[in-house]
Amino acid sequence: MQIEQTALSDILILTPARHGDARGFFCETWNRERLAGHGIETEFVQDNHSFSQARNTLRGLHFQAPPDAQAKLVRCGRGALFDVAVDIRKGSPTYGHWVGVELSFENGRQLLIPEGFLHGFVTLTDETEIVYKCSDYYAPQSDGAVRWDSCGIDWPLSDAPVLSTKDSAAPPLAEFDSPFIWTRT
Repeated sequence: MQIEQTALSDILILTPARHGDARGFFCETWNRERLAGHGIETEFVQDNHSFSQARNTLRGLHFQAPPDAQAKLVRCGRGALFDVAVDIRKGSPTYGHWVGVELSFENGRQLLIPEGFLHGFVTLTDETEIVYKCSDYYAPQSDGAVRWDSCGIDWPLSDAPVLSTKDSAAPPLAEFDSPFIWTRT
């Protein structure tokens, strides 16, 4: 597996090796033991699968507050998306900074997002599927969002975004009181 740093040092791109032949391919998307050898110790307890019918569907920016905070390992099962993480750890030297990565079925890339980051994505094609692992269970009482257009993200939109009511009504980053605190690692 190839592991790349991003502009935000805590966000990693994982690209599994694909072993293919005339039938297609096989790849190992997560191996706890192998990745622990690279210092990645995340434990996952839940898998999620989301389908978006139309291009320009924007979901996010979401988080789960402590004590139910979630790390995520995100990949694209079909189509293509632009996946984004925003640092919301109070005191972090990169608070409010974001990184975006194109994930597609073709490139096989995955984004590893630790706790303390907003997560969102926009679909780049119709009929896009996103599949992701979470390090904690969904807890509605800890669910939160920040407005998608308040963090300076350069979203690759070809038209107006398709948004949920929740995402449209989310507060901007400037009015958000983050429950996350940065600690030096």
